Amino acid sequence: MKQPSLLPLTLLILGFLLISCSHKTQPSTVATTDTTEQFNGLMALAPCIIYKTKADYKTYVPVSLSRDKTWITSYPDVADIRAQGQSAYPEELTNGFLLDNRGIGPDVAFLSVTYEAFAKQPKNPNADDLFRQLLEKDPLLEMYQCGHRNQYNDIIRELNEMIDSGKLSECKKIK
Repeated sequence: MKQPSLLPLTLLILGFLLISCSHKTQPSTVATTDTTEQFNGLMALAPCIIYKTKADYKTYVPVSLSRDKTWITSYPDVADIRAQGQSAYPEELTNGFLLDNRGIGPDVAFLSVTYEAFAKQPKNPNADDLFRQLLEKDPLLEMYQCGHRNQYNDIIRELNEMIDSGKLSECKKIK
């Protein structure tokens, strides 16, 4: 007697598993610390990202969007903002550029919520609520990765010199 094939049953079970596993965006978590020294150590290893935006979003919380800009793929945990112990604001550079201190990328968007207001929230908001609070889905004019932070002795001065002397071509253009 021929054994029945398990393939249809396997596909059915796999289909139910895929349907039941909905994709929920969770706040991104980075190692939180109470010490500025540990935070500075992590930042030294971080890529050096500089960028320009269409408007002034310095005080607003950045989030990452999907490529099609229809959902938030990651956002900071309220505890990360509270525990950082150091300004998460980008630092101003010459010619309208900003130095990222948060870990943004080319799919960044900004919420209509400031860092201060976000940090005061009693619990993490969900991605759907945050998506409704977007200020701008496509805020970038330009973005570059200029190596890593640990390669600079005086990062602000050296980046300003690079920008002023027209040497941004030495950096990797991201957008």
